[in-house]
Amino acid sequence: MTTPVCTGASSAAVFPSFSSYVRARGPVLLRAARSLSANPNDAEDLLQTALTKTFVAWERIEDHRALDGYVRRALINTRTSQWRKRKVEEFAVDELPEPDPLPAPDPAELAGLRDAMWRAVLRLPARQRAMVVLRYYEDLSEAQTAEVMEVSIGTVKSAVSRALAKLREDPELAMIA
Repeated sequence: MTTPVCTGASSAAVFPSFSSYVRARGPVLLRAARSLSANPNDAEDLLQTALTKTFVAWERIEDHRALDGYVRRALINTRTSQWRKRKVEEFAVDELPEPDPLPAPDPAELAGLRDAMWRAVLRLPARQRAMVVLRYYEDLSEAQTAEVMEVSIGTVKSAVSRALAKLREDPELAMIA
């Protein structure tokens, strides 16, 4: 058994006047307008505009059982027109709003930092050095590093943590930072 999607269509009434239609269907149409606009005041204005268009065409509408569809289409068309007509305000300014780009780092300084980092890594114990290189230079996950080193993931985590602590305390790297 199927349930009709639009229950109002099967029991649609013929309205003798525009005002009786608005009184009967106003709340339903306002909900439809609110679904098209985030602001309740704009929704009321949208509905008012759609109802004005419907009033102008009232005599030309042959099937008054289809008035809800006519008003909903007027709501959508009006909202679409408003959206297309919206103004994008642009202001000319003397200065660009983007910040000045940061200067590129000096290649010599980068090379010095890289050399100091490698010297500090070389001072680590062999096992910690291997894990740091696999994790951060080879970009392996903890699980992949553990598999390569044939240890548990927990061992990799603790060894890398201790190695990073030693690197943070390295006097040569402390002078650079």
